[in-house]
Amino acid sequence: MTPIPERAVMELVLWRHAEAEIGEPDLGRQLTSKGEKQARRMAQWLHAHLPDSARILASPAMRAQQTAQALAEVSHRKYKTLEAIAPGASVQDVLRAIDWPNAKSAVVVVGHQPTLGYVTSLLLAGSEQPWSIKKAGVWWLQSRSRDREQQVVLRAVINPDLV
Repeated sequence: MTPIPERAVMELVLWRHAEAEIGEPDLGRQLTSKGEKQARRMAQWLHAHLPDSARILASPAMRAQQTAQALAEVSHRKYKTLEAIAPGASVQDVLRAIDWPNAKSAVVVVGHQPTLGYVTSLLLAGSEQPWSIKKAGVWWLQSRSRDREQQVVLRAVINPDLV
């Protein structure tokens, strides 16, 4: 009997935007000076750990764009803006946009609460729950097949004050 090959893993990094100013319009809110530092620290950490093939996808909100830009600058990669991960996006919008769990490369999603918390809880616990992700925090998940079963593994949770 020929064994069934294990499917390649998909790496998913959910990165909440760094601290932003308060105000309106929501999509135009920019990072604070603290947020800029948070984004740079996390970008350095991500750059040191991400595979070269990783794609960066960002919400169109200015604070997410600025957070993604920090990683783009340190890693010399471009990022892509996706409406599907804008504030208020649904979990299914995000999962479709990133082709979970079938994408061929690692994906970094720079987005918002509460959506990222709902995505994380669905993938790890099987239901959408209001899990909180700290500003500029990263949850790194991996999808893999083992023993003919799809699994999601938590690889890392890191916050900017720990790097």
